[in-house]
Amino acid sequence: MITDKNSHNTRNSKQRTALLDLLRSTKSHPTASWLYGRLKTEFPDLSLGTVYRNLSMFAECGLVRVLRSGSAFDRFDADTRAHYHVLCEVCGKVEDVDLAADAALEVRAEEASGYRISTHRLDFIGICPACREKNTGS
Repeated sequence: MITDKNSHNTRNSKQRTALLDLLRSTKSHPTASWLYGRLKTEFPDLSLGTVYRNLSMFAECGLVRVLRSGSAFDRFDADTRAHYHVLCEVCGKVEDVDLAADAALEVRAEEASGYRISTHRLDFIGICPACREKNTGS
């Protein structure tokens, strides 16, 4: 259950819960529009603005990570453990990479910058197998 200052509003609480459940059920790192499209049939009064506000609240609470990859649309990830992503530069697909996060990078970054590093994010960028296959015609 998600609680906040407005938890007395049952409809919004159900929408929030459904949004977080949907995000947790997918590994696709969806956009807000994708999430909105999936929830709109269940919640006809839902607005895209409400989805964005709730995603922002989830991020502030540490329930989701916002993946900003330089594209026009942020993607969202309910997996908040330290992990890496791979992004397709052709289709924009984002996937998890099954590599352990390297804490030694944070130490090296602290030493090199003088910053106190709390976490890091690393994205690998390339072309996904499906796009490579389309390109080669195989």
